[in-house]
Amino acid sequence: MRISTSQIYDAGALNIQRNQSALYKLQNQLSTGRRVLTPEDDPVAAAQALIVTQSQEVNAQQLENQGNASSQLGLVDSQLSSLTDLLQNVRERVVQAGNTGTLNNSDRQTIATELESRLGEMLGIANSQNGSGDYLFSGYQGSTLPFAINAALPAVPPANTSPVGYFGDAGERLLQVSSSRQIAVNVSGSDVFMNAKGGNGTFVTSTGGNLIAPAGANKGSATIDAGSVLDQQKWQLALSGYGWSTPANPAIQIRFSVVAGVTSYQLYDISTPATPVAISTAASFTPGQAVPLVTTSPPAATVTDFGSQVVVHGQAADGDTFTIKPSSSQSLFQTMQNLIGILRSPVGSASNTTSEYTNALGGQLSNLDQAFENVSRVQATVGTRMRELDSLGDTSSDLEIQYKTTLSKLQDLDYAKAISDFTLQKTYLEAAQQSFVKISGMSLFNYL
Repeated sequence: MRISTSQIYDAGALNIQRNQSALYKLQNQLSTGRRVLTPEDDPVAAAQALIVTQSQEVNAQQLENQGNASSQLGLVDSQLSSLTDLLQNVRERVVQAGNTGTLNNSDRQTIATELESRLGEMLGIANSQNGSGDYLFSGYQGSTLPFAINAALPAVPPANTSPVGYFGDAGERLLQVSSSRQIAVNVSGSDVFMNAKGGNGTFVTSTGGNLIAPAGANKGSATIDAGSVLDQQKWQLALSGYGWSTPANPAIQIRFSVVAGVTSYQLYDISTPATPVAISTAASFTPGQAVPLVTTSPPAATVTDFGSQVVVHGQAADGDTFTIKPSSSQSLFQTMQNLIGILRSPVGSASNTTSEYTNALGGQLSNLDQAFENVSRVQATVGTRMRELDSLGDTSSDLEIQYKTTLSKLQDLDYAKAISDFTLQKTYLEAAQQSFVKISGMSLFNYL
């Protein structure tokens, strides 16, 4: 076969270029520490690495979201802790205000002034913001002031009327913290401040006034507790199944009578206040006894058991009454306003006897306890979310390690093999260069 001089030069140059290219590739691999620099190096590994990298980036975003969610929930938890401390302080002052034997009206006025300050502090907590300026308790409406004084009310709101209105919504702002989990980073202000059940959470007890000497107050020393629900199912069935005279407004009245020094009580259906209906026979009463909410329809013997009872302490006067109604939602601000109104009303008048004051204060104390439990429930929910975020963070961190391990197997360089290949390739290149020099130096003219 005839080989021309140009073929020798071309072949030699081509081999040198190939060796230089291979050496350049190995040098880049050694400098970057990666085996796969372009898809052509290993198409299968490059495709797998792309999928793993995308999953890794999604996981990194979820980790960032988890951190943001944890930070925001931590701020909410801090404000709820402040609210819990405030409510505890208010409760201590209300219990103190119940000492009718040692405190006078002036002392109660002082406590009322302190509670007004606490009400303002509570409003500040309700309108707290995060670092971005969004309100924590406004639902979806992050830029809307959630709580404000109700402009439609007079300067001194009437009893059982909330002095503060809610202008947010019940929405929860969600963050994607894992591939299958979104978590709320806020709580609704209505859930925290507006929707606590009154009384014992099932029904509310209160004084109903004296029927014989009506002046808006009971005349005896009897006080009623918040009551106990012994069987919630019985309560629900009886409440909905009993034939109230006005079903939309169920209410029971305990009416006391004193004849020849003997005190008895009887239950009445007062869902229609103008026409009360006796729903039980009279029974003797002893101060401190439990009064079961079990009705009969005289003279028939049809029994309706509400699965509940109340305890009445002290001596009831002839005509004294107590009222029992199903619980309804009451705002924290309303409870605070009611407490302030009770403390500002002078005790000792015909319309506000010591018994009336004690019962009213005890009723609002029960409402305060329900609000306290509601805040604790919400705070427990926030704590559960934070605990879940910690668990998700651990899982995401483990995934990050797995992704890095997988990418390392797909892309990282085996330095021992690469250095060996680099040395070998360098030898190839040097041999090719030296042989090219010698061959290119050969000529027939050297022998003529």
